[in-house]
Amino acid sequence: MEDIKRFIVQHFEKVLVGVIFVVALIGTYFIEEKLVVLNFYFLPVLFAGYFLGRRMGVLSAVLSILAVLIFALLFPERFFMGKIFWHKLAKLSSWGGFLILASVTVGSLYEQNEGRLQDLKKAYVGILEILSKYLESADRYTKGHSVRVGELAREIAIAMELPRAEVENIHVSGLLHDIGKIEISGEILRKAAELSTEERELINTHSEKGATILASVGGVLKEVVPIVVAHHKYFVDTLEAIDRSTIKIKIPLGARVLAVADSFDAMASDRAYRKGMPPWQALEEIAAKAGKQFDPEVVEAFKRVYTLKMEKG
Repeated sequence: MEDIKRFIVQHFEKVLVGVIFVVALIGTYFIEEKLVVLNFYFLPVLFAGYFLGRRMGVLSAVLSILAVLIFALLFPERFFMGKIFWHKLAKLSSWGGFLILASVTVGSLYEQNEGRLQDLKKAYVGILEILSKYLESADRYTKGHSVRVGELAREIAIAMELPRAEVENIHVSGLLHDIGKIEISGEILRKAAELSTEERELINTHSEKGATILASVGGVLKEVVPIVVAHHKYFVDTLEAIDRSTIKIKIPLGARVLAVADSFDAMASDRAYRKGMPPWQALEEIAAKAGKQFDPEVVEAFKRVYTLKMEKG
């Protein structure tokens, strides 16, 4: 049941188009007024063009035309009863032409708007990358950390087949997850010796500080704030058996993805107070903590991403 829900959420537009198409198909058989039914076929075509692009819009139009033609051949008495055959055929041809024209028009508008939106998103992410690099420029040990974490978190989210909007939010969260450290003394962040308990507690507040900063931006980053707040929380904070469904409600999936990406890069990178682990050892550390510190599903997706990276060299 959970897999079905996830499939519907991930492919909602396609499922909606399919449902409308099936309803139109059923109506073709049961409704006597065929003009009403034929007009109803515009709905799945327009939905497909608007939400999925020109290619899917045209495909929906062609499938609709084929469905109606097959139905007309199987049940000619329902389509041509009391009508002149060539006159009815001309109406069907006209309807089919308008259906394809509508799919091309709406699909083209969708793709033009989608292109502009993607350009805007690239500029937006580019600015965030510049910001994260600037924030890390004072410390050579963390330089590039946020960009690497954002990219790795994005790859994990893609491997988990999450919706595109959620992948974008996770990527942005990775770029900005340490922004709260700008309110923490640079001397503490760059300290080579072991941190005191008070200093460690101060650094641990950077998630909440970062969330406060991001929340002040307004609605633009509202989906990012919960991820940044929770990315250092343990998947299971005790060794006792607890309700996993409750954990998933308390800790957003994006935060669970970001936790793995952030921890891996932190372990595999050099710091002022220690040498970074080899990547394979960092992977083993994360795998050993799956089900405790990290979400097992996220860890499995991370393993696939890591394996693919190794195969590509």
